Amino acid sequence: MSSTLDEPKEVLMRRALDNMSQHIADSTLTIRQKVALTCRALFDAGHDSGLAGQITARGDHTATYLTQRLGLGFDEVTAGNLLLVDEDLNVLDGDGMANPANRFHSWIYRARPDVQCIVHTHPFHVAALSMLKVPLVVSHMDLTPLYDDCAFMPDWPGIPVGNEEGEIISAALGDKRAVLLAHHGHVIAGTSVEEACSLAMLIERGAKLQLAAMAAGTIAPIPETLAREAHDWTLTPKRSQANFAYYARQTLSRHPDAVTD
Repeated sequence: MSSTLDEPKEVLMRRALDNMSQHIADSTLTIRQKVALTCRALFDAGHDSGLAGQITARGDHTATYLTQRLGLGFDEVTAGNLLLVDEDLNVLDGDGMANPANRFHSWIYRARPDVQCIVHTHPFHVAALSMLKVPLVVSHMDLTPLYDDCAFMPDWPGIPVGNEEGEIISAALGDKRAVLLAHHGHVIAGTSVEEACSLAMLIERGAKLQLAAMAAGTIAPIPETLAREAHDWTLTPKRSQANFAYYARQTLSRHPDAVTD
């Protein structure tokens, strides 16, 4: 005999969150391993664009972060070949140089103490949407983690290697978790590597869905109250951990070398 069929939704949601805390374990992977797996997972998901794009995570010391070495594609990144750099992109640990376009990451990390990981890529459908100068439209349940959490930068400032672009991009991002950059790509600013990886996967799927829906007709909005509820429900740390654990398992089966030192 069921004892929960007459319980209100908020009670069921609260119980589910409690169960997630008990049953979804914290990852044993290091930050370096998580970043490397994110690079590989996003490469497999179509986020590759030659050497364009950067995936970074805060380092252990103030004003430092991990990033890939210039010259390596996302499919070549391992935990061991990541660089530790300071805000000026000086290499503190590792061999080689950082991509000069990492400079805008320094601006975001400085402006947003809550951000622990930044993903910037040029995936096919996000890039196509950016060419239309159209903001991301969240009109499907799967995309609600980005509901009212994806800004839009309508003007391209040029290649992001200067401090000017750092100021412009960090300002356009504001307090959101994502920003779609016209004529460019996207930026995800996550509170963890797990969250950033999950949202990067999602924004490309969202752009693909949006382009398909736009070609078929007019996109209908979803109710704001329900969308905000779904946003908060799907963005809990445990949900992000579960998502990332799935991506990590997939990626490790294809790229076991990603976690090597």
